[in-house]
Amino acid sequence: MPSIRPALVAGFALAAATAAVAHGAPKSKAEQAIDYRHSVYHVIAWNVHLMQPQVEGKAPYDKDAFATQAAHVAALVPMLPEGFPEGSFVKGKTEAKPAIWEKRAEFDELMKRFAAKSSALADVAKGGDLAKIKPAFNDLTQACKACHDKFKED
Repeated sequence: MPSIRPALVAGFALAAATAAVAHGAPKSKAEQAIDYRHSVYHVIAWNVHLMQPQVEGKAPYDKDAFATQAAHVAALVPMLPEGFPEGSFVKGKTEAKPAIWEKRAEFDELMKRFAAKSSALADVAKGGDLAKIKPAFNDLTQACKACHDKFKED
């Protein structure tokens, strides 16, 4: 059940982050949302950073590992929007720009595009053809960048 694994990893990461501060002041709902989205983003980044050197020819291509990593990203990306509920901007605790909530429809559209590109990469990765994977990986990273350019502080 590889599709369940990313959700479990993200859940465990969130639980660990929550447990680590359990003895301090309780976190607000906004801070909990920030922890959630940070956890999901960290797991996505982990997998993308494992795939990138293979796409760039800087690491040996491992067809099976790559397909697994692409599947993890495709499972996680659709979880991101729920990590941005109304009122979850806390200055100094997130790199998200307030524009996410001011231009929510645009943000949601970019998230949908990111999800579609992650799903497309996972589908192509199943075939194992690196020549087809490279443009799909590039599409994924461009979708990620498009959202960062508009909605993430540098």
